[in-house]
Amino acid sequence: MSFRSILIIKPSSLGDVVHTLPAVAAIRDANPAAEITWVINPEWAPLLRGNRDVDHVHIFPRGEFRGIGAPASLLPWLQKTRRLRPDAAVDFQGLLRSAFIGRISGAAQLFGLSDAREGSRFFYHHTARVSRSSHAVDRYLKLAELTGATIRQPLRFPLPSGDHLPRFDDHPPFVLLHPFARGRGKSMSKRAVEEFCRACAPTRVVVVGKSPLSLRALDNCVDVTNQTTLLQLVWLIRAARFTVTVDSGPSHIAAAVGGRLISIHTWTDPRRVGPYNPDAWIWRNGELRQMRDFPAEGKLPRGRRFHTDDVPLVAQLVNDLWSE
Repeated sequence: MSFRSILIIKPSSLGDVVHTLPAVAAIRDANPAAEITWVINPEWAPLLRGNRDVDHVHIFPRGEFRGIGAPASLLPWLQKTRRLRPDAAVDFQGLLRSAFIGRISGAAQLFGLSDAREGSRFFYHHTARVSRSSHAVDRYLKLAELTGATIRQPLRFPLPSGDHLPRFDDHPPFVLLHPFARGRGKSMSKRAVEEFCRACAPTRVVVVGKSPLSLRALDNCVDVTNQTTLLQLVWLIRAARFTVTVDSGPSHIAAAVGGRLISIHTWTDPRRVGPYNPDAWIWRNGELRQMRDFPAEGKLPRGRRFHTDDVPLVAQLVNDLWSE
């Protein structure tokens, strides 16, 4: 089947948007002349800059739909959404509000995932059978196939080149450390961050992310926390010789652009939500292994937090690979 107009529904989050890119690329390949519109939160829309698979973005300003003034923002947005009327809407989010967006858009056909939540499956005309134990990228590709797309290798992750960080010199080469995440128990402690910088000396370590911490001044540590836009973060990841990050959106960007990566996982299963790159290194439960070395099936041992005592193992791998 082919469509003249397609609505992609994936408002958030950072990692999920990155995971959706190959599926949308496959949908574009199957529908080269279609008008493709992506419903996305404003903070993640920069990730679609320059993406030739997407013709338009339909901003979903979720933050404006709260409080007393919500109706003044919501009603005009709903009216604009009703005018879209795509041939097909593809709900990659799998929540009640995203399925509702698909229906409100007036889509002739609404596609969704079998593991969608909050009763959203009852809105769909077509449902892709997927396993919750599968990686998000693979689940989204199944949904793309349901629309008639053919999945071809290698997958495309059309991320923007990013924006250069003002007054930042990418020489000498550097390790990028992104140690902070919103998920409970995922972030590295201030002490662990500082110990990592010491362990990598004299290699320059650039620390990035949103953090209330004030890091101690170290000769080889460049602290740009709370100072970067999303596109500047993308640029730093591309420019870094190595990226070390906790399980968060930046790990998926690093995996997609093919850079050297260590992703620190505490309680999450990297086979489902980890970097979609067999060469990526994963720290979990005090051990390091590449994504390709994890068993395809079976339950993993319960994870634990990353401690300061775990820093030498990670830093040693960085130092070993740096010299190759």
